[in-house]
Amino acid sequence: MMLPTTGQALLSVEHLTKRYKGVVALDDVTFAITDGITGILGENGAGKSTVIKILLGLLQPTSGSATILGQSATDSVDVRARVGYMPEHDCLPSDVSAAEFLTHMGEVSGLPPDMARTRSADTLRHVGLFEERYRSIGGYSTGMKQRVKLCQALVHDPAFVFLDEPTAGLDPAGREEMLTLIRKTHREFGISVLFSSHLMADVERTCDRIIVLQGGHLVHTGEVADYIMETTTVFIEVDTNREELATALESRGVAVTAERGGLTVEGSDESVYDQVRDALVEAEAPLRRMAPRRRELTELFERESK
Repeated sequence: MMLPTTGQALLSVEHLTKRYKGVVALDDVTFAITDGITGILGENGAGKSTVIKILLGLLQPTSGSATILGQSATDSVDVRARVGYMPEHDCLPSDVSAAEFLTHMGEVSGLPPDMARTRSADTLRHVGLFEERYRSIGGYSTGMKQRVKLCQALVHDPAFVFLDEPTAGLDPAGREEMLTLIRKTHREFGISVLFSSHLMADVERTCDRIIVLQGGHLVHTGEVADYIMETTTVFIEVDTNREELATALESRGVAVTAERGGLTVEGSDESVYDQVRDALVEAEAPLRRMAPRRRELTELFERESK
């Protein structure tokens, strides 16, 4: 089977709609994904898991189409050998070892037994569980189980993997380890990733591109770097006299907005900085930090809800 080349869509959906007994889970959603790490972002119930299950051929759409690796997702038996899936919920057997489980999963995906055992060891080494490979999975911590779930998505060397809430249930250190593994998986193995999450910080730190769903609707798609780039808004943080500083700026005709422990003003030319300097002196406000403000992914939801 010939796979799409770099820059071409590895998967796409067009006018995708899914209804469950009157409830609309997806409403006329269209997007395409190329190589790299793409985050599909949205709150619980936004439609992320529904999109993934349709692309895997596990659900039939009500209307619209879905294509993965050049084939229709509704007839994707052949292509499933070229994709991996890490589900959100716990699905691991507790009474077998990780090595045994992953060897079995490799064989289910079509690998010969010897190759399946080799790939099992390689993926466990990749996620840092090689020394624990013969322990029963039931004795693993939550973080270790999440890494085994990642392994079973990778064991057959897929071209593309779907990761559904891969940091679910993890503490901050475990989340960072998982995000590092996701980046390492793409960087070292060239496997492209669709990373589903409701945690904006995880997507912002890990993904090249984002797809944002809200209530089953597509509200944004594009490069993460393009969205969170520096704006023409300047953020000012002072130790004291913030209200006095706002008054001094407004008296100079500068539009001021209070935001998250500081003030923002529009403009980034030297005249604005001169006005801020003079207002700081007038208000006797000790400056802690002043810098061009960066947009955050949370604003996509704030903007849509207005």
